[in-house]
Amino acid sequence: MYEDKNYQGEVFNGIPVQESLFEVGPDEQVGYRVPTACQVAGITYRQLDYWARTKLVVPTIRGARGSGSQRLYSFKDILVLKIVKRLLDTGISLQNIRLAVDKLRDMGTNDLAEITLVSDGTTVYECRSNEEVIDLLGGGQGVFGIAVPGIMKELTGDISSFPSERIDEEFQAETINFQDELAARRSRRTS
Repeated sequence: MYEDKNYQGEVFNGIPVQESLFEVGPDEQVGYRVPTACQVAGITYRQLDYWARTKLVVPTIRGARGSGSQRLYSFKDILVLKIVKRLLDTGISLQNIRLAVDKLRDMGTNDLAEITLVSDGTTVYECRSNEEVIDLLGGGQGVFGIAVPGIMKELTGDISSFPSERIDEEFQAETINFQDELAARRSRRTS
């Protein structure tokens, strides 16, 4: 049996298991419709719609394009929706949540899986180590944390039982052409 007090990785039947060479995250070509996003994130349609219209959390796979079109949210989008919901539940203002989400938006899914969000009730801090969390606790203020890896694990389990849609290359090209056409119309209007 293998025993190494310094070994930090996973062990199976007493034998250390090598971690994967590449991060295996959620499929970026899979999207989830609004009802799924709402149910999995624990929010109402009105909240989701408001957050999309105010650009707090927008669907990165497919946005609304007029009447009858279906927005599609990625795994990361729904993860951010769950984070926003948890922050709201703890009493953080939507204005401060917006600041936090702006930082989260630039991170990849694997980066999000490595952080803990900590707040003193007004400001949201991104912590990547136990020491950073301890420093915030040392300030003497009331602090609470949201462990993003836990939310991600919960989401991975929950979302697997919901229907998803795979995005094909034809749709991606169509979306790019639509965005180009929209940009052209806007530039004609302003000139």
